Amino acid sequence: MKRHLLNIPSIFGLVLVQMSIASAADPADEWDASQTTAGLGHQYSVHLGIGGLYQPKYPGAGDYLLSPYPIIVFDRLYVPGVGQVVDGKEIVRGFGIYPSFSFKGKRKASDSSDLTGTNTIDPAVEIGLGLRYRYDWLRGFVEFRQGFGGHNGQVGRVGLEVITKPTDQLKLVFGPRLDWGSSDYMETYFGVTPSEAAASGGGLTAYKPDAGISSIGFDITASYSYTEKTTLHLRAGWDRFVGDADDSAIVNNGDHDNFTIGAGVSYRLDFDVFR
Repeated sequence: MKRHLLNIPSIFGLVLVQMSIASAADPADEWDASQTTAGLGHQYSVHLGIGGLYQPKYPGAGDYLLSPYPIIVFDRLYVPGVGQVVDGKEIVRGFGIYPSFSFKGKRKASDSSDLTGTNTIDPAVEIGLGLRYRYDWLRGFVEFRQGFGGHNGQVGRVGLEVITKPTDQLKLVFGPRLDWGSSDYMETYFGVTPSEAAASGGGLTAYKPDAGISSIGFDITASYSYTEKTTLHLRAGWDRFVGDADDSAIVNNGDHDNFTIGAGVSYRLDFDVFR
């Protein structure tokens, strides 16, 4: 039976950051001129907001929770000594790099009867970079992050996105993705040690997964400019565990498919600091 609850401490469970730095290496880079007016004349233009995210309690869980999450989206960003590294231009042909962040909350045996006998996993922060290439309405990307805290492994993601604008106010981005995890990451979230298996009372079997592809999935996001500065955000995603992750007793006791849905609102602030 799935349990649903509001988990206020998970407010840092997801930070949406969309900050790209255009690469000057490709002389064919082009941008959407309609996107250059946000925060024009200011060093900083940032959308700040809050939303609610309905997601599994942990990777492979059959139980879900509702968590608040912050929304941070940069349109313009100034770095002293470097200049305007993000200028509000939406690249429609060319490369871009961007920071990639993720957070995984604390996992403990009391979270679910499916975890009986398992050791506690502390919260983990993942920090890295992403590289993407866009050609008109199609964009491919690859991300790589290093974990700190609950796990010290590495994770990666590759994906393909379709970008459409049904109206001037509405933007839709959707497409498939594939996730990869190092052996440290896989053992942390999908492995079961012999002592944990013994403490589970037969509910879990000892298992040591290898590095590899952990899941495939599909994601869709929608952004609607309600006013010049207020934006409504919607997102939904599906992940199917594969390979060594799918063979884990953690997933077999939980769910092979994980779903996520969220909604939020943000307000754009334009300001200067170094003038």
